[in-house]
Amino acid sequence: MSVVKLLLDASLPVQFIMALLMVMSVLSWTRIIMKWIDVRHARLHTEDFERAFWSGADLNHMYQQVSGKKDGIGMEKIFQAGFAEFVKLRRQPGGELSDTMDGTRRAMKAAAQRELDELDRHTAFLATVGSVSPYIGLFGTVWGIMHAFIGLGNAGNATLATVAPGIAEALIATAIGLFAAIPAVVAYNRFAYDIDRFANRFDTFMEEFSNILQRQATKAPN
Repeated sequence: MSVVKLLLDASLPVQFIMALLMVMSVLSWTRIIMKWIDVRHARLHTEDFERAFWSGADLNHMYQQVSGKKDGIGMEKIFQAGFAEFVKLRRQPGGELSDTMDGTRRAMKAAAQRELDELDRHTAFLATVGSVSPYIGLFGTVWGIMHAFIGLGNAGNATLATVAPGIAEALIATAIGLFAAIPAVVAYNRFAYDIDRFANRFDTFMEEFSNILQRQATKAPN
């Protein structure tokens, strides 16, 4: 018995389930590769920006550089949103420093949430594949075994040689379901961990950047 022969000899519903699981597996691996590239890209950009930010560069010069970039992501967008809001509120006459800082923090939090949402995009699909694929495969297995026993009952000659191929082709559906589910679950957990780390880094940066802006505003009030 070969796997290809078992697939071709399976009943039509089981073949449909196997094809569905294979499509889900291909889509899952596509999402995994794309998301890995996105997360790695965001990590490299974040590390480069942090090195530049903590090197003591002028904030106005950094803002001009970040604003001129079309591919800015992650912490760059948070810095851009926060600094732009800070400058805008400081130019308004009669504004309190506390109100300025509250507005700056809100702008940075909104930008951070947008960046996290972008990083989290398509991860729900991996969670769905990881949770439903085993059950879809199990359904194919149950259907295949049921079909094998019905055929065995009609044949009237119950031997291991006659029932083994039907059960084997049915069990392949469960195997394919696990093959689709396991990488999706592992990748989802890994990406969820990476996104949580980004969220913590963003929160830390927003607090530190807010303190820097507040100290500058206190030293040179508008």
